[in-house]
Amino acid sequence: MVSARVLRPSRLGRASAALLLVTALAGWPAAATGTARVDNPYAGARVYVNPEWSARAAREPGGSAVANLPTGVWLDRIASIEGFSGRMGLRDHLDEALRQEADLVQLVLHNLPQRDCGRLSTNGELDVRELPRYRQEFIDPIAEILADPAYARLRVVVVVEHDSLPFLVTHTIPANLATPECDRVKETGVYVEGVGYALAKLGAIPNVYNYLDIAHHGWLGWASDRLPAAEVFAAAARAAGSTPANVHGFIANTADYSVLREEYFSRDDVVGGRPVLQSRWVDWNDFVDELSYARRFRAELVEAGFDPGVGVLVDTSRNGWGGPNRPTGPGPKTGVDDYVDGSRLDRRARIYNWCNQVGAGLGERPVAAPEPGVDAYVWMKPPGVSDGASIPLPTGEDNFNPMCDPSYTGSPDATPDPTGARPDAPPAGAWFSAHFQELLRNAHPPL
Repeated sequence: MVSARVLRPSRLGRASAALLLVTALAGWPAAATGTARVDNPYAGARVYVNPEWSARAAREPGGSAVANLPTGVWLDRIASIEGFSGRMGLRDHLDEALRQEADLVQLVLHNLPQRDCGRLSTNGELDVRELPRYRQEFIDPIAEILADPAYARLRVVVVVEHDSLPFLVTHTIPANLATPECDRVKETGVYVEGVGYALAKLGAIPNVYNYLDIAHHGWLGWASDRLPAAEVFAAAARAAGSTPANVHGFIANTADYSVLREEYFSRDDVVGGRPVLQSRWVDWNDFVDELSYARRFRAELVEAGFDPGVGVLVDTSRNGWGGPNRPTGPGPKTGVDDYVDGSRLDRRARIYNWCNQVGAGLGERPVAAPEPGVDAYVWMKPPGVSDGASIPLPTGEDNFNPMCDPSYTGSPDATPDPTGARPDAPPAGAWFSAHFQELLRNAHPPL
């Protein structure tokens, strides 16, 4: 658990006063006023409900149970600022937030040059040489809009470049392959400089709260990866005119599926003389769930130079793993792998699988201050939005990623490595009804 010595007094004892962010527009707490930054932007705040996502969710059978919950708005291309293909642009969302009398809007930036360099395909629109375009055509217009006095009363939480900096230290794990693209990104410094520029530009706006993406425990859980990653985060926070003061906090598990707590086993368990650490699932990881990871990494990031008052967010949009396959107790002690596989709530075939996972369910509903040092559980990834197409598409709109193909089993010369992805998935960002229906069925806590 995070030591109280690294927490501001206002970050202590919040769990007993946790507030539901949204159940419906009626009955929300009084609107926040002013532009001075607060310790926890989610405390007492009405969080914006994206009407585009809400309408899709409400059209699904049973979807009305969650359609009034807040989700992140993703800006993943230059065109998303103004809106494209009939979708709302950034100003449209901010204006709608004012109409809703919301206090807080959640944005995710995801458009760095050579984005997702360690995936089996890259989906970004900008080449590694286009950092000037990223600054001038993406970050600068976003900053100009957010700085408009018309939106000064809104708190704006910005997740700065999801799944970016972690690739600079861990692009050799099975789901994040060593690629020439990542080598170029590291050589040019485009991720570090791009993130630093975004932090500096947005951090100058009084009502903006920047959160850096720290991946999840199945990616950075090992100290050999996590501690170098902390150095990369600190370098980015000091790049391009930024300082660590521009980072209000960190977010774990964005768009991922890792559970908050594993209830039926721990990394310290021993089965038949073999520690759980040696199991294939844990594989010597320092953590088996997200809360333990977020707490420890937060403390380590403070040691790396970030403010002792930083908080963390945890994305719980798809990490519930309820339904009939959810374990109700420890697994059999016939072997360490049998024990872990029978105990774990996270039912993925591999901890690093990330695309449209079979069996997933909605997780904890968005809530402020659920744990000391945790600003909120959030649904930053809108449930029902596809992670990627399950087959190559002829349109050119989606760079096919084999990790989204349920039949892909990894390198031919390696042990088969199933992706756990759902079939018949549409392109990334498109609505995936079958996946949403499964998330509803397997929600935990149940709906």
